[in-house]
Amino acid sequence: MNNLSLYLATVLIWGSTWLAIKFQLGAVPVEWSVVYRFGLAALLLLAYCLARGLNLRFSRRDHAFMALQGCLLFCLNYVLIYHSEMHLSSGLVAVLFSSIVFLNTLNTRLFFGTPIEPKVVVSAALGFTGISMVFWPELASFNGQQGMAGVWFGLAATTSASLGNMVSSRNQRAQIPVIQGNAFGMLYGALAVAVYTVLAGKPMVFDWGGGYVWSLVYLAVFGSILAFGAYLTLIGRIGADRASYAGVVIPIVALLLSTVFEGFQWHASTIIGIALCLSGNVLILQKKRPTPVLKPAAQV
Repeated sequence: MNNLSLYLATVLIWGSTWLAIKFQLGAVPVEWSVVYRFGLAALLLLAYCLARGLNLRFSRRDHAFMALQGCLLFCLNYVLIYHSEMHLSSGLVAVLFSSIVFLNTLNTRLFFGTPIEPKVVVSAALGFTGISMVFWPELASFNGQQGMAGVWFGLAATTSASLGNMVSSRNQRAQIPVIQGNAFGMLYGALAVAVYTVLAGKPMVFDWGGGYVWSLVYLAVFGSILAFGAYLTLIGRIGADRASYAGVVIPIVALLLSTVFEGFQWHASTIIGIALCLSGNVLILQKKRPTPVLKPAAQV
């Protein structure tokens, strides 16, 4: 797949998972839902690797970094997001999480010495401003006393996701394939959350209702296997700073779906915000123009 196809797959799939996640919140503790989601995704990916004869032998060092990626990106990140949504609306969490474009830009500079491109900063500013305007009614009604816990959970989730992006970038540079890296990472992440949940004394509950089961399958196959595969491949190709702009566009897709299925009401700020997001999107995805090579003048 080319970069545009990977980008669109990431945005469209993760944009739709906002609706699916709503079916996961209920009788089942958040932590167990994360275990089920990534545990199922890991088993399916490992089965795929075995069926295709893909290499599953890695050094202890590689396994350590795959486990670190799993704990940061697949487990801690999602547990914190779910807890954030218990205190804040999904729109406010989306605004918080869109700040990942800034964190990824700073972290790629910090960990890999990647120069900060001016257009990435401009695109991030446009996207963050746009997302804030889209969800301005929710921002305006923010209750500081009740919502600060959600804000801290959301910021912690964003930081965890950004650090997970850095580990994934490192793993790809170390020649760990995305599919195998995700398979082991999701397995380690699911096991880590399971151990924490058992130690926390939360009972292992499962909801056999159709809504929970089908949303779980969708989140595991599409939201975890396909979307993470596309997104992390994109990170390896264009860098975490540019790939993370998908986090700004994803809430827009979720918003459009919410309009259809949940009757979301549009405002003038919504339209202006989407326009800003799309402007930043066009800017961030522009290809670099090749530097012209000056030919030496012909000698007479």
